[in-house]
Amino acid sequence: MISKNNIKSKGTMKKIILSMAMLAMVGATATAQENNDGLTPSRPLTSGELFQGMSRAIPMGRVVLPYGLDVTFDKTVHLIFPSAIRYVDLGSQNIIAGKAEDAENVLRVKAAVKDFETETNMSVICEDGSFYAFNVKYADEPEKLSVEMKDFLSPIEGRLPSNRADIYFKELGNESPVLVKLMMQTIYQNDKRYIKHIGAQMFGMKFLLRGLYAHNGLLYFHTRIDNMTNMPYSVDFVTFKVVDKKVVKRTAIQERVLQPLRAYHQAMYVKGKHTECSVFALEQFSLSEDKQLEVTLYEHNGGRTLTFYVEPQDLLLAQKIDNLKLKW
Repeated sequence: MISKNNIKSKGTMKKIILSMAMLAMVGATATAQENNDGLTPSRPLTSGELFQGMSRAIPMGRVVLPYGLDVTFDKTVHLIFPSAIRYVDLGSQNIIAGKAEDAENVLRVKAAVKDFETETNMSVICEDGSFYAFNVKYADEPEKLSVEMKDFLSPIEGRLPSNRADIYFKELGNESPVLVKLMMQTIYQNDKRYIKHIGAQMFGMKFLLRGLYAHNGLLYFHTRIDNMTNMPYSVDFVTFKVVDKKVVKRTAIQERVLQPLRAYHQAMYVKGKHTECSVFALEQFSLSEDKQLEVTLYEHNGGRTLTFYVEPQDLLLAQKIDNLKLKW
C-alpha cells in the first residue's frame, strides 16, 4: 500500500526534473545565441531583412550611399557626369530620364507624373566605371537644376570618394575602367618620350609616337601632334590599321581596322604654333613579320594627312605600366 508521503515525494521529484529540463532548454538557447556566427542577427529583423533561410546582413561599408535628388514636372534637372553615360535605370515610371542630344555625359531628369508622392530611385553607370545612385522625390521648386557630379579621379581629400565602383565592361576584359582611365591620365601627365624613331612630318606638321605601354591585355599609345605653322589644324579622326608591308594597292581584305577602346584627352583642334598630346588604349595584339601597324591622322575639311608605321619589333618596346607612378 502506497503512503501519502511516497506520493508527495514522487510529485516533488517530477517538479524537480521538469524544472531541470526547462533550465537546460533555456541554457541551450542562450548558448546558441552566444555562438551565433553572424548569419542571423540577435536583434529583431526589419522587413527588409526577412529572408527565408540563413542570410547575412550587408555591412554599411559595402553600401553605395545615394545622392538626394529633387525633380519636378515643369522643369528639367540636368546632371553632368565626368564621362559618357553607359547605363541608366529608373526605379519607377514616375520619373523620366534621357541623355542630352550630342552630349554623352549629360543626363536630363524630370517628373513624368505631377506631384507623385512615393520616393523612387535612379542608378547611373559611366564609361569610366563609376556608379552613381540617387534617391529621387518630387519637389514643386527644386533648388538644384544643374548638378555637376564629381570625377572621382580628381584631387579630393583622402583617396577615393564613396561613389567609386569597380564596374567592368566586356571590351576591357579583366581591366577596371577606373584603372584604365588612371593609367591613361598618368601617361598623359608624365608626358615622357622614350620612342624617338616613329613619326611623320609633312605640311609643317608632326605626328609622333612618344610612348607605348602594356598592361593586363591592353596597349596604350601616347601620341603627339606638333603644329609648326600659323594655320590651325582641325582633327577629323585617327585610325589604327594592321596592313601588309608590301602591297601596291591595298584592299579591305588586306587590312584590319583596330578600334581604340578608350581615348584620353583626344585632340580635336591644334592651334598654330601649338602641340597636343593624346593617349589611346587598344586591345593587345601582335604583328607577324609581313605586317605593320598604320596610324593615320586625318584633317577635318583638309588634306594634311599624316601617317606613321609601327613595326613588329617596335611592339616589343612597350614598357610595363607598373613602372609608372600612378597619380591618384
